[in-house]
Formats: sequence, C-alpha cells, structure tokens
Amino acid sequence: MSAAPTGSDDQLTDDQLTVDQLADRTGVSVRTIRFYAGKGLIPAPRLRGRTGLYDAGHRARLELISELTALGFTLAAIEKQLARLPHDAGPEELALQRALLTPWVPEDGEELTRADLDRRAGRPLSDTEVDALAHLGALARHADGAVRVRGATALTSALEALDSDLPPELWARSHALIEQHMSALAEDLMALFQDEVLQPYRDRGRPAEERSRLAAALSRLKPITVQGVVAAFGRAVNRTIRERVGGNARNG
Repeated sequence: MSAAPTGSDDQLTDDQLTVDQLADRTGVSVRTIRFYAGKGLIPAPRLRGRTGLYDAGHRARLELISELTALGFTLAAIEKQLARLPHDAGPEELALQRALLTPWVPEDGEELTRADLDRRAGRPLSDTEVDALAHLGALARHADGAVRVRGATALTSALEALDSDLPPELWARSHALIEQHMSALAEDLMALFQDEVLQPYRDRGRPAEERSRLAAALSRLKPITVQGVVAAFGRAVNRTIRERVGGNARNG
C-alpha cells in the first residue's frame, strides 16, 4: 500500500490529495476512482514517490461525472462528453460544463410500487388510469409494474386531470401538443445559445477569464428563460381567446 504524504488531512489542499482523501471529499469510492482513471475519464495522478496525488481538476472532473451519472447519462455518453474537453481542463472549465448540463428545471423522480402509487392517489388506480398518467408525462412505467414518478407536482396535476369531467384522451393529446412545440422551442433556443455564446467563446480559445462569468450567466439564464416561456404561453393563450371571441362576435 502506498504511504500517505507527510502531514495531516487538514494540511492537505485540493492540489495534493491521496486517492483515499479524494474519495472522502467527493463521495466516489476508491475503486470507482481507479476505474475512471483506467477508462481515461480522469487523468492519472501526479506521483510523489510511490504515492499518487490528485488535484482540484481531478475533483471537479469527478463531480462532473457524478452529476452526469445522476442525470441518467450512460458511461459511453459521459466518455463522449468528457472527450470534448482538454484532458488538463481546470475546475473553471469543468464548472462551466456542469452549468451547461444541469437540468433547467428540477427532476426529482421517485420510484414507486403500484401499491405506493395507489396510496399516493388516495384510491386504487386501474391500468387504464396509470397509462393515462404516463401519457400525461407524470410517470414512466416499468416492466415489473413499478413506476417512476416525475415529480410530486406533475403527479398531483395529472391526478386532478383524471378526476375532471374531460376525457383522458383530451389531456393526453394536449400533453403531446405541448411536448411537440416545447421540443422545437428547446432546439431553437439551444441553437441560438450555441451560435451566439458558446461558439464565439470557443473561437476565442476558451479564455480563462470568461469561464466563471459564463457559468454564472448561464445559471441566471435558466430560470429567466423558463419563466419567460410560461409567461409567453399565458399571453399567447389570452390573445387567442380574445381573437376567437372577437371573431365569433363579428360573425354573429
């Protein structure tokens, strides 16, 4: 076993961590750290004698990998994402990547059995009703009958829709329309951000002094954009109602 460097843990900085200390600070096991190093997802440690030392860049890269894993990225997708970054990318560059990939809205999914779902609904749900909840985007069904709920608010809203006097097929079609148009909007917004912000940053050689500002700006952009989409949709619905009412009045 490698000998630890002289000095207590408190004296060590993020630039001189042993693998055990890196594991303690990131919550990633020693075995997993070594596996990632073997796959080339993190650089090899700097050697001091026979002891490998890890720095803030290793820690930031591990935190990025952990975040991507929590978001559901496969190992192959994580490898592809990290391959786009210089192997010596520092904490600021990796923080920017985390800001780019962090969800724009919380995704607090929860695994439930059918019995748990019935208790959450306050009544036994039929297979047809569970299918309707899935069509409304409130949950995803697993082959064993369990479900993954995509947030308490989404489930509550979908259950209220089921209990309304409107047919479930109408709610499902409404949800499909929203998904269709939101997907197109997301593509357009991402293309705009790529062309107007990210690509010029890359063309300038990824200047270090811009990274923290860009990450902070992106963090502010996300909630503002989401709020703007909701507000714009509300105004569009109001405008459509007024136009339809006005048209009907003229035709009447």
